[in-house]
This record gives sequence, C-alpha cells and structure tokens, in this order.
Amino acid sequence: MSAEIETEVVTEETTDVVESEETADDADETEETDDTEAPAEGDRVSRLEQEGDIAADYLEELLDIADLDGDLDIDVEADRAAVSIVGADLSQLVGQDGKVLEALQELTRLAVYRETGERSRLMLDVSGFRADKRTRLSQLGADTAAQVAASGEPVSLEPMSPFERKIVHDAVAAAGLRSESAGVEPRRYVVVLPADA
Repeated sequence: MSAEIETEVVTEETTDVVESEETADDADETEETDDTEAPAEGDRVSRLEQEGDIAADYLEELLDIADLDGDLDIDVEADRAAVSIVGADLSQLVGQDGKVLEALQELTRLAVYRETGERSRLMLDVSGFRADKRTRLSQLGADTAAQVAASGEPVSLEPMSPFERKIVHDAVAAAGLRSESAGVEPRRYVVVLPADA
C-alpha cells in the first residue's frame, strides 16, 4: 500500500513540473531555462528520496526478521540515496572486510529496482563502517601520493573494490598526482604514478 501512496506523490510532482513548464512558456527565454531546471532537480531529489524510503522499508523488515535493533537514517549524498543502519552490535551485518555489507547493499538495490524498475546506486552503511573506511582510504591515497612525489617511483596498492579505488583515486588527484586502476576484477588495484609519468 505504501507503494501506491508513493506513486501518487510522484504523479502529483510530475503534474507540478508540467504546470511549471507551462508557466515558463509565458516568461522570457532566460527565465524559462531557470524555471525548467529547478523542477528537474526536484524530480531527481524526489526519486532518490523514494529510493531511500523503499530501501528503508526493506531493511526494516530484514532487521525485524533477524531480530536486530537498529535505527535507519536516510539521506541524499552526491547524487545517491544513502541509508545508514546504526545500533548497538550490528557487526554481523558488516561481516569480515565488509563482505556481508556489500551483499546486503546489493540485495537492497535489487529491492529498489523491483519497486521502481530503475537501477539504483544506493549506498548502504552499517554502524559507520563505510565512513571509517572512506577516511582510512583517503589517508592511504594521500600518504601514497606523498611517497610517490618524494621517490618519483610508481607505487601499486593492494586489490580493492571499485568503491575503495574511487576514494583512493580522488585522494591522489587532490594531492596533484595521477593514478590508474590495473588488473582484472576482483583483483584490480590502484597504481599511483609520479607527476612526470
């Protein structure tokens, strides 16, 4: 039943977009561009919020089935829906090296896909595991970039997931150096290159 309510809300928002576009037709050309971009941004945020709500419903059911206590936080970060589960002891939802968390994230994305028919880039975090990992990987990228800048020699890091490699690439770029991914999944890794390479 909640899916029906969400569908009605989306339909009403679509009607608002059409009305905004019709109103923009009466304005001059510059204002029309500004008016039509705002509803598109609102639609994107609404779609991501809907993804977060669907994911939260799915995860609440899962927590109930597993008899686990946890609170859900829903947000939109960097063009993605982000859902965090916080609670006392949820280490079983993270697993060794975050493997259970990765699987749970994929299941949650499938639940969103089933409801919306669109692929989701939703990010799931449990007890701050991903946030802590992001901090550690950013530091690893910065430290490795400093090492490469000092030595002038490329450095290869351990194999990482695409999520982890992106964080390292961003940290290396922020330090003013280049990096690239090498190898074949699931053993792809980051190579940090000196500035003159």
